Amino acid sequence: MECSFLAGIDEAGRGPLAGPVVAGCVILHPEFPVSLLNDSKKLSEKKRLQAETAIKELCCWGIGTASEKVIDRINILQADFLAMKDALSQMLEKLPAWCGKNGISSKADSAPGIAAAVEAIVDGNALPPGMKCRARAVVKADTLFPCVMAASILAKTERDRIMTEYGRLYPEYGYERHKGYPTPEHKELCRRLGPSPVQRLSFRY
Repeated sequence: MECSFLAGIDEAGRGPLAGPVVAGCVILHPEFPVSLLNDSKKLSEKKRLQAETAIKELCCWGIGTASEKVIDRINILQADFLAMKDALSQMLEKLPAWCGKNGISSKADSAPGIAAAVEAIVDGNALPPGMKCRARAVVKADTLFPCVMAASILAKTERDRIMTEYGRLYPEYGYERHKGYPTPEHKELCRRLGPSPVQRLSFRY
């Protein structure tokens, strides 16, 4: 089956000292307003949230996560791959129904069948093993492909939401401010208070 869908895959949260890594996977609607998109790191929080709403309303998407405990157990790269494959699987499960809703010919009515019509672009220089569709890794894809920009936005907004909730659960650690990244404030809090329940214990502080 000829590839007719381009899916973008990107992650957020490889570098932090706490919390999960999150991946997004997006196939854009043909009429999606791509002017809303950019690399998520180049958008303000307000614009990311606006774009997230439009992506979730119009596009076919999935989000995968791997917790800090999974990261400690299998390492950050493998956890990243796990989250990406989960995001792709979720998107593929939705794709037949999304095609039907939007009047898009999919040539298949199930996720395994329709996967042959999908090519995934993964941001980075390595592909997760065992992908369920054709895939290629592209360095800086989040600056080149709108579908990858959309995936990066979903990953970033979802992870920020999770870390903000952790900020409410563990207010002394300030996760709502630094989102678990290795800022001087975060490192000092960890040294003074010890690790929180969502700390990545395998990371160097």
